[in-house]
Amino acid sequence: MSAPPRRLPVVALISGRGTNLQAIIDQARSGALPIELRAVVSNNPEAAGLERARRAGIPTEVVDHRDYPDREAFDRALMARIDRYAPELVVLAGFMRILTPAFVAHYRGRLLNIHPSLLPAFRGLRTHERALEAGVHEHGASVHFVTDELDGGPVIVQAMVPVLPGDTPERLAARVLAREHVIYPLAIRWFAEGRLALRDGRVWLDGRPLAAPVRLGPEEDAPGQAAEA
Repeated sequence: MSAPPRRLPVVALISGRGTNLQAIIDQARSGALPIELRAVVSNNPEAAGLERARRAGIPTEVVDHRDYPDREAFDRALMARIDRYAPELVVLAGFMRILTPAFVAHYRGRLLNIHPSLLPAFRGLRTHERALEAGVHEHGASVHFVTDELDGGPVIVQAMVPVLPGDTPERLAARVLAREHVIYPLAIRWFAEGRLALRDGRVWLDGRPLAAPVRLGPEEDAPGQAAEA
């Protein structure tokens, strides 16, 4: 009898509702995502996503940033808690803290984030309001490797949604969030399967560097072909 396929050990960091976390949990449960979600860690003891993890039988940890005098002390404590679970990948799933260079360096090449815009557009907060204010016709979400630059790491995959007449930030956010739930598990699966890597500051997929992020249309669930540099 053959051994079961290896599942990549992962730790997720959250601060709030954890809807992207739920998408990851669901795909891991179904077998579509070959990972072992070893723990969910939050800086917010009231984060609703912690209950999602508990219902799924996943260990939870709280490292409250308010208990530490500065970002450096908080990040050291956070790293220590994460490393208890020996993850090979750390995913930021709505983790609302700016990480120090030391933290980013510690997990370089194995730290992913999802951001609700088509990066490099609209880094930071209030992305949907800013997209509407700017009058763009296309918006979306991006999964990227984390670097020292806020929302500036190399982008792996993006999903696009049209901006519709009469859109509000809430309506636009809901459509973008649905696409986040597609592309984040996809990027994690690529990493778990050994297809995705960060090399010399560039994204490599299937053994070749990406000239541009993989882009999915509004209804597309399968990625397009990776483009060579």
